[in-house]
Amino acid sequence: MTRKYFGTDGIRGTVGTAPITPDFMLKLGWAAGKVLGGDAGGKVLIGKDTRISGYMFESALEAGLSAAGVDTLLLGPLPTPAVSYLTRTFSAQAGIVISASHNPFADNGIKFFGPDGRKLSDHLESEIERLIDQPLVCVHPAGLGRAKRINDAAGRYVEFCKSTFGGDTSLKGLRIVVDCAHGAAYQVGPAVFRELGAEVITIGNEPDGLNINKDVGSTYPAALQTAVKARGADLGVALDGDADRVVMVDHEGRLVDGDQLLFVIADHLTAQGRFEGGVVGTLMTNLGLEQAFAARGIPFARANVGDRYVVAEMVKRGWMLGGETSGHVVCGHATGTGDGLVTALQVVAAVRGSGKTLAALSRGYESCPQVLVNVRIAEKVNLAEQASIQAAVVSAESAMGGDGRVLLRASGTEPLIRVMVEAQSQTVADTHAHTIADVVRASLSD
Repeated sequence: MTRKYFGTDGIRGTVGTAPITPDFMLKLGWAAGKVLGGDAGGKVLIGKDTRISGYMFESALEAGLSAAGVDTLLLGPLPTPAVSYLTRTFSAQAGIVISASHNPFADNGIKFFGPDGRKLSDHLESEIERLIDQPLVCVHPAGLGRAKRINDAAGRYVEFCKSTFGGDTSLKGLRIVVDCAHGAAYQVGPAVFRELGAEVITIGNEPDGLNINKDVGSTYPAALQTAVKARGADLGVALDGDADRVVMVDHEGRLVDGDQLLFVIADHLTAQGRFEGGVVGTLMTNLGLEQAFAARGIPFARANVGDRYVVAEMVKRGWMLGGETSGHVVCGHATGTGDGLVTALQVVAAVRGSGKTLAALSRGYESCPQVLVNVRIAEKVNLAEQASIQAAVVSAESAMGGDGRVLLRASGTEPLIRVMVEAQSQTVADTHAHTIADVVRASLSD
């Protein structure tokens, strides 16, 4: 189903450019209130990251929800997964996050959670879109929604994160660098690890409204790598702007991505006899991870790119773990959505429980060389109908046998075809990726 405003992870864009404008947010709040609040009105939570535009959009959404007769509980700056958790604990009809995740400060966006703390279905997003294009009709003045600020929201979430660590294990003796990306976790992130006993060194924890994700965080891990080595830390944790994703750094300064985090968690739970079901990755998950799970007898399945699709596949299969290479990891045995802090705690639990370093644990499998080539195209096309392109894909897959993988995917935000090839050697991956990209370019480029 084609949607006008919603993408794979809510609504996102540049502030001041439609639809990321105050008037649209007012209408969005009203439409969401009508669809999610129900006839009784109900209550909706609003959290945000540290972008300066968050204040403006918070007020606009609050006004729209009030016009729909829905009460608003304001949480202030908090990670996206905190809003998911608190939506459940407050028995709210929905949770709204004002954030553009890992994007720069000039962007912003909106994510929604349902009463179960999970992302909305395509159907509900389409219903909200349908109402956005209708005239706004305010409820009777006596039925307007009220707004209240929840002052202990951060403390509630910190306690939740600590509870997922399990047992009486302490982090005493561990030195951890936490990079908060100048984002939503700048307070709660360091607090979680510090209260569990770790020595915490913080970077990226001085937000000014304009510096979120700037040269720090999960998309710029070089700052964390430098800090871990300079301070002699045992490991580092890099969150993104809204803290729903995480990458880590071992004591050698080596980056540990989402695929490796999935491996460490699954391997540790399996060793403890606590792993159930299998692991859900995405179309972009490295082939090496799939092969490592196969060698250990752990089932593996792929979902479309986007954590909401990972969660949907996990629920469908009844599995407890899934995630993306980018660091969106869902630990279903602990929480129902991607949570950077909870994921990091599961990895640290593996470090503590095994007595091994993160470096040793994450080297349990070898990633296959992966090459990604972007090809600009003139207009959207159905790749399945392009005979020459499909022939090139079949030829590459045949040449690699079962030791490689080809993925062609249209970008959701740009006029690009992404050609991805994984193989057992860098040379093979390079050769096939550029050969297929040349065919795509000859067939579709402007």
